Amino acid sequence: MVTRKTERHPVFVHTPQLEESYLASGIGVSGGALSGKVVFTLEDIQQFRLQEPETPLILIRSDTVPDDIREISMADGILTGKGGPTSHAAIVAHRLNKTCVVGCVKMRVWENDKKCIINGHVIRKGDEISIDGHNGAIYRGMQEIEVVELES
Repeated sequence: MVTRKTERHPVFVHTPQLEESYLASGIGVSGGALSGKVVFTLEDIQQFRLQEPETPLILIRSDTVPDDIREISMADGILTGKGGPTSHAAIVAHRLNKTCVVGCVKMRVWENDKKCIINGHVIRKGDEISIDGHNGAIYRGMQEIEVVELES
């Protein structure tokens, strides 16, 4: 007897706005669709958690190292410019059930300046972006999300 297991996954609703907001892609390694505010440091995360505790936060880094575990655990999603499916960010995000996109080669990050450029678009601390941990897509702004049942 074969039983099928279904799981609930957040996905972006395909709209013209979603397609117009597309910035770039990386490698989706964990989670599903996530929209939130950009953060670069632990201080950014703490600030937004006090001001807007319900707002999802997406940590942007060139790459992550073991010392970043506190930031990763406090953020809701991770986006890195380097790395692949076996990178530090990918493994930790998967274990912590975080949405994560790694290896976005069209992204350059200046953590000290709290900004990055994705495919020519400047993104700063507090800006809204959306990432898809399944297919690796990255979008400007908050995007509409629905939860669907998928067989696994």
